[in-house]
Amino acid sequence: MKLGSKKGFTLIELMIVVAIIGILASVAIPKFSDMLEKSREGATKGNVGALKSAISIYYGDNTGAWPSGLADTWFAKYMDRIPAVKVKHPSGGFALSGSSTTITTVNEVTLVTIATDTDGWKYNQASGDLWINNSQTDSKGEGYSVYGY
Repeated sequence: MKLGSKKGFTLIELMIVVAIIGILASVAIPKFSDMLEKSREGATKGNVGALKSAISIYYGDNTGAWPSGLADTWFAKYMDRIPAVKVKHPSGGFALSGSSTTITTVNEVTLVTIATDTDGWKYNQASGDLWINNSQTDSKGEGYSVYGY
């Protein structure tokens, strides 16, 4: 066997490959985390639609009367459970839980400004409107509270 005929990778070549993999990972991991939040936002938008549909069906079944609240027993007729607000604020500010099913019921008289340190749904019994009870922004820079409108 000749001394110069050995085949394989040198340590420098292996280190270059490891460095390239590290650079690719540093780019891919933040993108993956952004995609997770976007999927949570999509699930929450779907949950808003499902809740609003249940409220609309109730309105039709009860000849123009909005439900007095979402935690009442009427809700079981239209949905199995109240879905969670799946979003989690990506960075800074108040962190949403990603699992809240809390509902704050208000009417036109007591309607208050949406704070940034709340988590869950807000329902207006006078108009049947429903939205996320948080004014922080999502991954596109829109407020979470606009999901219901």
